[in-house]
Amino acid sequence: MANTPQSKKRARQNERRAAVNKNRKSRIRTFLRKVEEAIATGDKSAAATALQSAQPELMRGVTKGILHKNTAARKMSRLSARVKAIA
Repeated sequence: MANTPQSKKRARQNERRAAVNKNRKSRIRTFLRKVEEAIATGDKSAAATALQSAQPELMRGVTKGILHKNTAARKMSRLSARVKAIA
C-alpha cells in the first residue's frame, strides 16, 4: 500500500496510464483483426486498404511505448506478405 504522498500520486498516475495503454492496445488489435478478416475473405483490395490503415496505428503504438519497434515491424512484414500472397 502506498504511504507517502509521492507514492500515492504515482499509484494514481499508474492507474490512469494503464487505462490509456489498454485502450491503445485494444485499438491496435482491432485494426490488426480487420486486416486478418480481409485476408480470410480473400479480398486483396480490402486487405490492402485495411493494412494501410493498420500501419499508422502500429507505428503510433511504437512511439507511445505500447509495442517494441521490432514487434511492430515484424507484424507489418508478416501481414504485408500475406496480403501480397492473395491471388
